[in-house]
Amino acid sequence: MVKKWYFYASLAIIVAFLSAGFKPLKLDKNKWFLVKNIDGKKYLYPSLEEESYTNMNVPFTGNLFIGFKEALGFKESQGKYKKINSLGYLGKYQFGIETLKSVGVRDSLLFLRSPKIQERAFVALLSKNKAILQDVIARYEGTVVNGILVTESGILAAAHLGGAGSVKKYFKNNGKEYIKDAYGTSIRSYMKAFGGYDTSFITANINAVVSLK
Repeated sequence: MVKKWYFYASLAIIVAFLSAGFKPLKLDKNKWFLVKNIDGKKYLYPSLEEESYTNMNVPFTGNLFIGFKEALGFKESQGKYKKINSLGYLGKYQFGIETLKSVGVRDSLLFLRSPKIQERAFVALLSKNKAILQDVIARYEGTVVNGILVTESGILAAAHLGGAGSVKKYFKNNGKEYIKDAYGTSIRSYMKAFGGYDTSFITANINAVVSLK
């Protein structure tokens, strides 16, 4: 009995000693962490050194519009604003020269240098395509065409890939015709990959252009 008493007493003393050696650690997140403002929202990263991050343009998940544009941008160029592909398509969203002109951008070098203009051009093209494809969206959204559930975001993504005219042709043929770009990527694949995102706030505007200011 005495041995047990000594054992428990010793154990209690050891625990008390060890507990006294630990103090709460208070961290000021602004001192130890990088707070970066992206699109008006603050993101916390575990380093004050920006060079610790090789690529801040990671695709976002979820069905919000930011998820849609980042996923599409990543598919087009891995999110690289200065990307020029072998066919001369430009930027994060891979715009052709004529498509750029259609949204009011005529200086391709300025376009490549400005992420802000590229983001505005993407939204302007969505607005233009939404206006052109309003009848298609109204008729087919929520239906299944050639095995794909049709959504507004899927239609707009397909139009970004192949143009609004190709999307009209796709639905005219009930999705049976294999319409693809120069690299073999099909409209149907974009319809599927980028379906289900929220693009409801995009205003249909056939005359949408980019503000260069």
